[in-house]
Amino acid sequence: MATEMIMPKVDMDQETGTVVEWIKGNGQQVEEGETILVIETDKIAIDVEAPGTGTLDGISANPGEVIPIGTVIAYILEEGEKLPDQPAKPIETAEEPSLPDPPAASGRIEVSATPVARKMAEAHGIDLSAVNASGTGGKVTKEDVQAVVSRAGKPVDPHDIYATPAARRTARLEGLNLGLIQGSGPGGRIQLADVKNYQTSKPQITKPAGPQTQAGESIPLIGMRRKIAKRLTESYQSIPHIQFTVRVDMSNFIKARNDYNELALTRGDEKVSVTAMLVKLVAMVLADHPWLNSSLSDDKIFFHEDINIGLAVALDEGLIVPVVKNADQKGISVIAVESNDLIKRARKKNLTSADVKGGTFTITNLGPFGVEQFNAIINPPEAGILAVGATIPEVVALPEGAIATRPMMRLTLSADHRIVDGAVAAGFIGDLKTTLENPNLMNY
Repeated sequence: MATEMIMPKVDMDQETGTVVEWIKGNGQQVEEGETILVIETDKIAIDVEAPGTGTLDGISANPGEVIPIGTVIAYILEEGEKLPDQPAKPIETAEEPSLPDPPAASGRIEVSATPVARKMAEAHGIDLSAVNASGTGGKVTKEDVQAVVSRAGKPVDPHDIYATPAARRTARLEGLNLGLIQGSGPGGRIQLADVKNYQTSKPQITKPAGPQTQAGESIPLIGMRRKIAKRLTESYQSIPHIQFTVRVDMSNFIKARNDYNELALTRGDEKVSVTAMLVKLVAMVLADHPWLNSSLSDDKIFFHEDINIGLAVALDEGLIVPVVKNADQKGISVIAVESNDLIKRARKKNLTSADVKGGTFTITNLGPFGVEQFNAIINPPEAGILAVGATIPEVVALPEGAIATRPMMRLTLSADHRIVDGAVAAGFIGDLKTTLENPNLMNY
């Protein structure tokens, strides 16, 4: 009996999944446990493994399509098996098996070409008879067509190119044209090493921040961007936000961080970032303010036993929030390693579902972008989120009328007013200000 391959559910609140790419195509042999598909939820990209061994067939979900969970998107057939009745229309993916070239039309020169090369030539309006063939027996290959497309300045469809998932992701993140990269793998498949080698050999161009778009272009609201829009709209409409802002003198904070980094240098540890220190100090203060570490669910307020700090990380596609678990119980050096690792993997899209689950409070920092103060929208079901601004020198009044310039930072707490009263929120942000200005209580 044919083995059904369904759109998997990897998150509790997941309703759909977006097909990113098929690693294997119709008619190709697959082994159980082998990665054959990449999907994207609203949070992360997931490699999907084959649920059985056999021939992959009946693929019915194209790259870019949003599919409800549980939907059958392909079948794995044993030898001699056929697709079930009325299968969804298959699509062509990955490297196609070699098929005989179609007969030449009357009045046209018959050109020998691989199926993928022929498909690319048709898509880009290229006459195969004008392409220099490099394949065995004078056959036109996909590389030959890619060369013509590149010389003509036309974009190559990434799905026409035979490349590993890691190579595709890296090229997409770095804005590289896979059609210009020569593959060194089996059958000319582009490997991750090929992408990295090409990246180091080509002239370096500064990549502008944010997603690449063109004037007049429209893009579908799918995947991560769609989920962000839905969740934040619901949060802003259903949660009564209250905001409290304080100014923090960061003089002692900066000194403490320098001291920690000197110690880290002697021990060979990673440097302690501002983010790592904030995670530790916020967690310490949350331990004394349980209302800010709670959630409202089914008309009940649940006080979390653990203090798990989410870190908002900006990506081209939107925002993702990896979580530092049990931050109040860890030393600053451990948090430094974990937070650095989570942020790096978030930007490389290598997070797992466990990395983004279980948050009880979130920190979002726009200080590196020069933003001095802002209000953040709560990430439900959490009760609060802390917005961190830039540290800038300001003239401040000291006791006894003295005036000095100090590094000042603004913190803004957004709290769920259904759970947190104004006085409770003010107590938390006040204690946090005191702790940041006196961080000497932390343990390395």
